[in-house]
Amino acid sequence: MKSWIVCLFYVVVISTASCALAAPPAGLRFEIRFPAAAHAGPITGRAFVIISRDNSDEPRFQAGARYMGSPFFGVDVEQLQPESAATIDGGTLGYPLRSLGELPAGDYYVQAFVNIYTQFHRADGHTIWAHMDQWEGQSMFSSPGNLFSEVQKIHLDPQGSVVKLEASKVIPPIVVPADTEWVKHIKLRSELLTKFWGQPIYLGAVVLLPRDYDKHPDVRYPVDYEQDHFRLSAPYHFRLEPPTAQAGTILAMREGEGYQLFKDWTSDNFPRMLMVNFLHPTPYFDDSYAVNSANNGPYGDAIMTELIPYIETHFRIIRQPYARVLSGGSTGGWESLALQLQHSAFFGGAWVYYPDPIDFRRWVMANVYEDKNIFYAPAATVATPGTTDWQRVFRPWIRLPDGQALVNFQQESQLEDALGSHGRSGEQNDIWEAVYGPVGADGYPKPLFDKRTGDIDKEVASYMRDHGYDLRYYMEKNWKELGPNLVGKLHFYTGDMDHYYLNLAVYLTEDSLKTSKDPYYAGSFEYGRPMKGHGKRPTSTGDMIRQMANEITKNAPAGENTSSWRY
Repeated sequence: MKSWIVCLFYVVVISTASCALAAPPAGLRFEIRFPAAAHAGPITGRAFVIISRDNSDEPRFQAGARYMGSPFFGVDVEQLQPESAATIDGGTLGYPLRSLGELPAGDYYVQAFVNIYTQFHRADGHTIWAHMDQWEGQSMFSSPGNLFSEVQKIHLDPQGSVVKLEASKVIPPIVVPADTEWVKHIKLRSELLTKFWGQPIYLGAVVLLPRDYDKHPDVRYPVDYEQDHFRLSAPYHFRLEPPTAQAGTILAMREGEGYQLFKDWTSDNFPRMLMVNFLHPTPYFDDSYAVNSANNGPYGDAIMTELIPYIETHFRIIRQPYARVLSGGSTGGWESLALQLQHSAFFGGAWVYYPDPIDFRRWVMANVYEDKNIFYAPAATVATPGTTDWQRVFRPWIRLPDGQALVNFQQESQLEDALGSHGRSGEQNDIWEAVYGPVGADGYPKPLFDKRTGDIDKEVASYMRDHGYDLRYYMEKNWKELGPNLVGKLHFYTGDMDHYYLNLAVYLTEDSLKTSKDPYYAGSFEYGRPMKGHGKRPTSTGDMIRQMANEITKNAPAGENTSSWRY
């Protein structure tokens, strides 16, 4: 899952699959055009208008926030020609406002934006349109090639007027940071994924080298394959300079952690390892979840047979299971566990932090196998026996560690629906459905639930479970084969007040593993101090690496010399 700080991205959805409201268009209307100088040919994609009271930043960088973000409205466009208009009106779905008719009259800063899609002729026979990642990590509002307009200050009245906007500016290409003595960048074309998607698809990695790597050309080192979202900077925010961000901010905290890691990493008595962050964006998200899937294609195979072999032949890594460990949080936590389970003899252990749901009986708060609706809590769980169920109780999506709910599940659904139809929002539920679920008849991911009503499709839920994406279920079903390779390798941590309620699925997984037999799992679960939310680990990055090094040393074959990297 995207970090709650970075992606506090996203109220009630009453929309069709094309994001058009049932209410007839009325009043205020926007017409969005682009010139041939910005994009020579027709565009299939999605056009947006973003409306803000705040001019501290461009409206496009204020759109998509789960709460406290600026209103935006989006509509699909198909083969839109230069100088032709895409229309956004009272029938267009938005977020957090459902329609332009809810916008109070006043003065606003307004910006148009166009997210451009690519046509994919996939190997499974389906042809779809989706946004091709440009090595920015599926961040549409900063993706190279996408179009945007100048910001205009306009008086808007929902009762009338037409506003014409021209998306004449083009986002420039991403500049990959230069390699340094510490950090190396990899980008390679995946033949497996290119064949599946019918377009060139790339994998990559950011590699953090240990101290004195070049001074000891005969030494091979263990590796931590760190799972995270797409990021071209070094793993775990490693940085050579002290924090420069404003004190007390999240950025300052990350910079501080990264600088502390640099000091640990370069100290005399610190384990020498490589840390590698995989880069594997898809047309649906900034990350593939490191597994094969019907909608995304063979990302798991590509990582295991193309990316890792490339890394391990270009860097001096101990190519034995005991010396390969996994770590990651949120999306990366799910991936670390999935990779360890699917390749239990290849990796030597997984440090799984606040993972995305690893038991689908807690898809955030819903049990997708038993509940009928994902938006509302079943009456039996919230009502006193014998009472009526006239009042429906919304399920929350995100909270603060003190329990304050911020966004409910229905609001999150509206957000994703407004950002992109057919599962193309680039957001959380859409990528889960793309990774775990089947392909629909139209070639796009078949939804787990109806974005308008919240009704759950039990066939999709069963498909997800039976195809191995419910990781707790997968472990239970296959423990006889998996267990011998997992003893002592699974280490879990989550806060007890995770912002996305992810601790609930971890509790169920702990209950399951504690009953494991022949063999017993012999791993660990830790929940830390009370009121710890998403993104919190029990130890510093440096202490985590020391723990990994201790486990690697303990699991090394008899007679293996570990002193060359244990300084």
